[in-house]
Amino acid sequence: MLDIRLIREQPDFVKEGLSKCGVAPDKVDEVLRCDEERRAIETEVSELRAKRNAGSKEIGKLADNEAREAFKTEMRLIGDKISELDLRRNELEEIQSDLMLAIPNIPDPEMPIGADDRDNPVVRVEGEPRKFDFTPKPHWEIGTDLGILDIERGVKISGSRFYVLKGLGAALQRALISWFLDVHIQTQGYTEIYPPFVVKEECLFGTAQLPKFRDNQYHDVEDDLWLVPTAEVPVTNLHREEILDPGSLPIKYVAYTPCFRREKMSAGRDVRGIKRGHQFDKVEMVKMVKPEDSREELISLLDDAEEICRQLKIPYRVVEVCTGDKGFANVRQFDLELFAPGQGENPGDGEWLEVSSCSNFTDYQARRANIRFRREQGAKPEFVHTLNGSGLALPRVMIAVLENYQNADGSVTIPEVLRSYMGGKEVITKA
Repeated sequence: MLDIRLIREQPDFVKEGLSKCGVAPDKVDEVLRCDEERRAIETEVSELRAKRNAGSKEIGKLADNEAREAFKTEMRLIGDKISELDLRRNELEEIQSDLMLAIPNIPDPEMPIGADDRDNPVVRVEGEPRKFDFTPKPHWEIGTDLGILDIERGVKISGSRFYVLKGLGAALQRALISWFLDVHIQTQGYTEIYPPFVVKEECLFGTAQLPKFRDNQYHDVEDDLWLVPTAEVPVTNLHREEILDPGSLPIKYVAYTPCFRREKMSAGRDVRGIKRGHQFDKVEMVKMVKPEDSREELISLLDDAEEICRQLKIPYRVVEVCTGDKGFANVRQFDLELFAPGQGENPGDGEWLEVSSCSNFTDYQARRANIRFRREQGAKPEFVHTLNGSGLALPRVMIAVLENYQNADGSVTIPEVLRSYMGGKEVITKA
């Protein structure tokens, strides 16, 4: 969440930043009104407690019983007033906390101004789309014809927006995940984490999925545990309520998890194929760094994700996300999109598919999860800056591989970097 001192000391700056994201400035005024009343009550309670403490010492000095009883009555009234004010203060603390949790992070000054995703500028395009001598098919036709994708049976066993990968389809996805992890670990220096796939509610508050995105989460009511919407949640919360030792930053983690999200926000969109599902796999990178390093670390994180795209030899582009389309908790965001030639309104049009979002959250998540560090022994703890990015997210990478590497006879050539993960196989053909 935002620093309350920033809201107190620079309310106009905060309002201006939030207005770029389409957030009404009255939210800031509500926080300030609540904060002012709460602080006034705290001052009054402190004064009343001091008066009561001083009075308690004086009672024993009073020789007159009537005066002593009158003084006791006055002290009880002060105690009643303190209790009344404490209740109101607790109520205000809860209101203020809810208000603060509902305010998004302020965009970085370098973030482009825009209303929605149509205003996101393309930073650069890498690679040229393949020129086919036949009309490229969409992935759902390729996968069905090869017998490696079964959408109908996925729907039969779990409902809409579920699917089944079979044979070399399942092997291809597993190969992608293993290769992603190996690149990030062996050449980029990340430490692998295998976290639980369910988390406590406070973890989702820590990374800001709650309360805003509650309706899109899967929740087990009996045990009060939540299925992870992304590995960002358990991995970031590894250091929840901790003070990291001097010299421990930067921390670079990478994790594979399945991800579970109710696709309520995309109802009616991309209903064909496996582009949007309630369950999908993803490899996620998470960084915790010193505040002064987070801008540079974002560019490094983006390059780490791009390296996967480069080695897959699939055309991709880098998009900088504008203020009206940015995530709730980040200050700056770059998306990576792979080209999929079989997508689009008409056969062969092609479409750019988002496979990664790389974000800098500054201290927004760290404040919510209380993750701090010391620069040296005995130094005052400071909040870390957190970053994360997909490296990469499936199944859209699967879509891009199937559609870019398809052949006229219906087979799919396996990208060279994945062949050793698939027993040396070079082509997927119909069984």
